[in-house]
Amino acid sequence: MIDLKIGKLAGNELKEMILDKIDHFRADVLLAAGPGEDSAVVDLGDFMLVVSSDPITGAEKKAGFLAVNVACNDLAAAGAEPFGIQVVLLFPPYLNKKDTEKIMEEIVLTAKMMNVEVLGGHTEITNLVKKPIITVTALGKADKNELTSSSNARAGDSLYISKGMGIEGSYILANDYQDYLLKKGVSQKSIETVCSYIDRISVMEESRIARKNGIKAMHDVTEGGVYGAITEMADASNLGYIIEKDNFYVEEAVDEICSKLKMDPAALISSGTMLMAVPEGIDIQEIFKDSSIEVFRVGKLIEKGRYIIENGEKKSFEIPPIDELWKFIEKMS
Repeated sequence: MIDLKIGKLAGNELKEMILDKIDHFRADVLLAAGPGEDSAVVDLGDFMLVVSSDPITGAEKKAGFLAVNVACNDLAAAGAEPFGIQVVLLFPPYLNKKDTEKIMEEIVLTAKMMNVEVLGGHTEITNLVKKPIITVTALGKADKNELTSSSNARAGDSLYISKGMGIEGSYILANDYQDYLLKKGVSQKSIETVCSYIDRISVMEESRIARKNGIKAMHDVTEGGVYGAITEMADASNLGYIIEKDNFYVEEAVDEICSKLKMDPAALISSGTMLMAVPEGIDIQEIFKDSSIEVFRVGKLIEKGRYIIENGEKKSFEIPPIDELWKFIEKMS
């Protein structure tokens, strides 16, 4: 019997238990379920339909806002523009009517701000959950010429991320565990700074810039952080990688939170960060120079092997088994 760890299935467990059970038999499904791919692409003739589903299980405050953005971020990584969402809400019996309405209002408002309509879904009260579980399925349209996927990456591509590391994870920590952070010595200034990251959770803007300038492989940095996103992109493309830890950029507020909690920011969930595989000849810094988004190099894709360069030393790399946020939540529960 397999002892499953908290967090999403990854690696061989995901392949053996889930992905190997799925049949891909329709010709109009251009991109099917696979390692490192968070969206499916269906050819509808006039346009490409892109579909992705995501739950929010690690956050409480602003969970509705996060749910909409995280699902739409998967579409952005596939080169699509979202137009609608389906929402599944599982609420515990203790939740009152006011809290229930607040979550739904937050979802609708967030979606409307993105020009996305709530198309329907399902709501259920169940004693099988201890806190609200929000699952969003996002639907988007894409131009076939602008479709992107993790499997498009090639050996020799440089790996860049947008904005920085630990954006979503530090935001959740600062919102849901503020008192604990203060007890651990995190400054009020850093907490307030990270709480402002609510405006950085979407990766739609960097998706639009990247895909219109020759980037064909992107992956939004969610559970597992930068380490997880690089590994998933490499798995999807059957490649190896070199992580260049000496190039890592971590904002001061995120660094303070992670240092005080003894976390590695590169292993912390980071919706709001886009991983991009950049082919030789494309100057990613030049592409983004007129935008408000900074990009930072984090590594390179190679034919095989997993390595990390730290303090100038290259050594084998093994991805951490669990996201830092889940490790923290498990400890606190």
